[in-house]
Amino acid sequence: MDTIILLSIGASLVTIFYSAYLIRKILSLPAGDQKMLDISQAIFEGAQAYLKRQYKTVFVVAAVLLVILLSTLGVYSAIGFALGALASASAGFVGMNVAVRSNSRTTEAAKRGLGPALAVAFKGGSVTGLLVASLALLSISLILALSKIVSFDPILPMVSLGFGGSLISVFARLGGGIYTKGADVGTDMVGKIEKGIPEDDPRNPGVIADLVGDNVGDDAGMAADLFETYVVTTVSAILLAKLIFPLGASILYPLIIGAIALVGSIIGTFFVKLSKSNKIMPALYKGLASATLFSIIAFWLTLRLYPPHFPGISTWAIFFSFLTGAVITVGMVAITEYFTGKNSRAVKHLAQASESGHGTNIIAGLALSMRATFPPILLIAAAILFTFNLAGLFGVAIAAVSMLSLTGIVVAIDAFGPITDNAGGIAEMSNQSEKVRNVTDALDAVGNTTKAVTKAYAIASAGLAALVLFAAFMEELSKGSGGGVIFSISDPHVLVGLFIGASLPYLFAAFAMEAVGRAAQSIVGEIRRQFKEIKGLMKGTAKPDYGACVDIVTKAAIREMIVPAMLPVAAPIIIGLLLGGKALGGLLMGIIITGLFVAISMTTGGAAWDNAKKYIEEGNLGGKGGAAHQAAVTGDTVGDPYKDTAGPAINPMIKVANIVALLLAPFLS
Repeated sequence: MDTIILLSIGASLVTIFYSAYLIRKILSLPAGDQKMLDISQAIFEGAQAYLKRQYKTVFVVAAVLLVILLSTLGVYSAIGFALGALASASAGFVGMNVAVRSNSRTTEAAKRGLGPALAVAFKGGSVTGLLVASLALLSISLILALSKIVSFDPILPMVSLGFGGSLISVFARLGGGIYTKGADVGTDMVGKIEKGIPEDDPRNPGVIADLVGDNVGDDAGMAADLFETYVVTTVSAILLAKLIFPLGASILYPLIIGAIALVGSIIGTFFVKLSKSNKIMPALYKGLASATLFSIIAFWLTLRLYPPHFPGISTWAIFFSFLTGAVITVGMVAITEYFTGKNSRAVKHLAQASESGHGTNIIAGLALSMRATFPPILLIAAAILFTFNLAGLFGVAIAAVSMLSLTGIVVAIDAFGPITDNAGGIAEMSNQSEKVRNVTDALDAVGNTTKAVTKAYAIASAGLAALVLFAAFMEELSKGSGGGVIFSISDPHVLVGLFIGASLPYLFAAFAMEAVGRAAQSIVGEIRRQFKEIKGLMKGTAKPDYGACVDIVTKAAIREMIVPAMLPVAAPIIIGLLLGGKALGGLLMGIIITGLFVAISMTTGGAAWDNAKKYIEEGNLGGKGGAAHQAAVTGDTVGDPYKDTAGPAINPMIKVANIVALLLAPFLS
């Protein structure tokens, strides 16, 4: 068997074993008093109930698609699809289960100070991150290993593997986003605005549903999203290498990047420690920087000792393409920090706009979200031109693989967010001391920024991944037609496909936003009913029915996610079969271009609205309860489904459409 495949399997297994060690270490920590445990258990049960219902729904869709793949592309493609779906679901399920067990332990650790609480929360997030990257690399390696043993072409099974991950991703991102923001918006509208009680107040019947939402949206959802991006990017790079280069080329070399970065991600987790300044964000970035630096050095040494064979492409070209992926990651972090950081000039300007009312807050937030699309697009465009001039389309693919190889440490930083958010809620609901609240509030504020940074990373990687997928689609279509395929806007089929494709991200986002609105309406009615009918609820002498709210928003999220989730599956099939391959190519170009802009705009704008509210709540511009704060709460309410539902869900939407098109390409002319 190929040494690269064995190396990838080995690195994946080592990372999985390290994740198991972290789980054991986290579960051995004290989880707090009985009241904290009761709250944590309620969050755990709510998250479990939601995921079980979601996976039951997805299973029905997956079963139908599995039969279709089995009858059209064969048994190995069906195996790849099933493996991708199973691995993606497992990463999200295990990671989220660890996260909901880490929340009360983080609150308990906060009694000892900021450092211990940070350590627990980050370890909990690391499990999700490391499992996502290791299971993704392991899945690809297992398909390749099976192809060596049984002797079959692994390309279509690997594309099907990506399709399986994509299916879980679009449902998890969309359903989790609808759940978390439906619960959050509904809970805040009644609690904060109507009743004037604080966030995470135990008197609010929707508070447990809100805390559950943080996990199913920002933990399980993000895990599925980046699992799928990792798989489709790596598979596309291998497919491109096979299509572009002659026999004998090192087409599996992208796997080495993943194996090296897995080790780098493990090493990076040891560097996440507070310095004397007690600043949390620099501590997290030290882990990312360490993982990146190790990966760069290790990859350079690997290139020198075991140079790949890509005709016409030098070792330097491969290395600088790899380096570009790391630069994009750093650049996206810096850009996102500027537009969404709580103390950044952009967010302060948005907060100041709140002083003159709700309308000016919304206007300023929308303007910021639109302006925030320009710098990331310039960065991505520069990276594409640079790597293309170095090594053609394969250089772009290597940059994308390089960027995705850091998924382990990046998702660890993201999954830290919902854990700290839950820890703050548990501290509030269990009446912990002000000292503990100060620690959990500091972690929660940073968690909001880390989530924004990771979403920006996911969008940029989705853009590069989609471009690589589109290149693979072009090559596959050209191979089927016996010559080069040209997509020209003078061709009406291409133009029609382009127009339709460009409209789909807007339609998809509209479905998602409306779904959040309907889910929020359903829980608002229940919360109002409980405040009205349960005597003593506002005085704190009666206990709300948290479970009723969890059940209502769970049913709403599952019901609402079906139609938009099927949109990126159905659209390429309909356009491809009715209008042909060129129209399908135009559709993909339209989806990629507008999808990137809509996703960046929504996620950045939503995070800026959120942090503008937090900036005011710290005592600036009149503080809590003032006119500016009320306007900022309205902006945050609008921004919530922007940044946590519609925006992030466009990532898998883009990639699902491209993967379906790639699977369809052999049947088109």
